[in-house]
Amino acid sequence: MAAQTTETIPNSESIQDEKKGPIFKEIDADEAVNEATEIESACMNCFKTGVTRLLLTKIPFFKEVVLMSFKCEFCGFENNEIQSASEIQKKGVHIKLEVKSSGDLNRRVVRSDYTLVKIPEVELEIPSQSQKGEITTVEGIIDRTIRGLSQDQDKRRIEHPDAAGAIDAYIERLNNLKYLKTNFTLELEDISGNSFVENPLAPAHDPNCKTTHFTRTKEQDELLGLYDANEVQEGEKKILKEDKPLLKPIPEGEWTLEDLHGEVLQFQTLCPECRSPCETNMKLTKIPHFKEVVIMATVCDVCGCKTNEVKSGGGIEDKGTRFEVRIDSKEDLTRDVLKSETCNLLIPELDCEVGPSALGGRFTTVEGILTAMKDQIEGNDVMFQDSTDEAFKNRFKGFIEKFEKILSLEMPATLVLDDPAGNSYVQSLSDTEEADAKLQVTKYERSYEQNEELGLNDIKTENYEEQ
Repeated sequence: MAAQTTETIPNSESIQDEKKGPIFKEIDADEAVNEATEIESACMNCFKTGVTRLLLTKIPFFKEVVLMSFKCEFCGFENNEIQSASEIQKKGVHIKLEVKSSGDLNRRVVRSDYTLVKIPEVELEIPSQSQKGEITTVEGIIDRTIRGLSQDQDKRRIEHPDAAGAIDAYIERLNNLKYLKTNFTLELEDISGNSFVENPLAPAHDPNCKTTHFTRTKEQDELLGLYDANEVQEGEKKILKEDKPLLKPIPEGEWTLEDLHGEVLQFQTLCPECRSPCETNMKLTKIPHFKEVVIMATVCDVCGCKTNEVKSGGGIEDKGTRFEVRIDSKEDLTRDVLKSETCNLLIPELDCEVGPSALGGRFTTVEGILTAMKDQIEGNDVMFQDSTDEAFKNRFKGFIEKFEKILSLEMPATLVLDDPAGNSYVQSLSDTEEADAKLQVTKYERSYEQNEELGLNDIKTENYEEQ
């Protein structure tokens, strides 16, 4: 248990007072001492005053964390703790991994405090918030469970021999999984969306692991401390004991559609890289031959990060849309592309697949999409190159070389955009609105799983006001 602090953790502005820079920096042993913040804290051993040191940093390919180290000079008590500081994702994540080989046992696993872990074959279930978040492996999860069950077994064998025998039998079942005497399934369900299982075949598709995202229930949002606007206003009314909420809704009719088309709106947000406060500019516009979209751009004055995102201004279409673009000339690279936040990207020649959440929504060109995919994969190469074998590194290097050949038109390829929501768009180079010879557009009926991920299966369109 961490030491009890007597002062609140300083906010982002106070941390940046002396030196302007990112709040969460990459781990650097040389700068860690200078960047740490010291706070007087009560020692939980002798109850005298000790010192807690806080360091805000980023773990590569993981997330932002707060490292805390406490030491008491009077009794020598020490304590170290790590807490997550990353934002909660828009949706929860469910990961299902089929463990069939020793390589699957060595996959790295990132799990947050809110991760529910299941192995159905042995009826193992580790509830969320029962353990701290960690970076481990599939084998590490089993090992930690075995260590927890093995505690006090000697005492149980004397006082409760029947219970001890049942636990020994269950530990044997877990060891069978550990030594792969039988295949099994590992399931992670994280309502915060911050869990992850390594793909050893990256950047190629992972055939043994399936990742889906789901919309949280109201109870799950409240567990994460998320509340809707009506609940916030009700809470403010109770606190202020008056009928005027702090957050007032915009009166209907104050902003017309014409006003929104001509106005650039701004709102406060946090930088996706360093988590410093910055502003996002937002504008509603219309793409010819398509529909209205919302364009958002963010520039961070602290770390210089620039992001652009596009969201559909309309609803979900009746059918999903799949675009297949053949790339073998400079003209093909110049097509306009609108990728929505629900669109998957695929390059069959490279066996490369990028999920919808990796690049978000954006309005760019075919060349821009390919460059963004390449930069996304290269930017995460610390995951691929850290303590991995040479064969894996060479395979990844060869993949990047093939990507560069596609961009330089030395290797023909096909770019596939598969959007179940139907909110993506690829420009046709023909004089009419029909697709040209190198562009194939297919409309398809969504599967139940795709409707579930879009939150459509639970929508009630008739008598929806009834409970």
